[in-house]
Amino acid sequence: MERKMLNIKLKDRIPTTEIRKKTQVIDVQYIQRQKWRWAGHIPREKDNRCTKRCTEWQPRSGRRDRCTSEARWMDDIKRTTGPQWQRNAQNRRKWKTSAEGYILQWMDNASK
Repeated sequence: MERKMLNIKLKDRIPTTEIRKKTQVIDVQYIQRQKWRWAGHIPREKDNRCTKRCTEWQPRSGRRDRCTSEARWMDDIKRTTGPQWQRNAQNRRKWKTSAEGYILQWMDNASK
């Protein structure tokens, strides 16, 4: 995410420590926790807001363009909670307790 913010490619071979100095991100776990909280907030919205429509949007053809990245924002959430993640997010207490599992899983994958 930070590389995208700074428009840095992997082939530029800039170390993560240098990127962190530029973005001034101190705690990656904080970022993941905020993402999880936002993902829980979206399904609980009662009206048909833009954020909810964009999250649930599917292209008419059923497939996205070739040039878009394979992983979407919510694919990361689905991997942890399963395809019924929006239903799971309705229960705030359960959603909040499952956040630590998501963050730890993400940190384990990042360290590999």
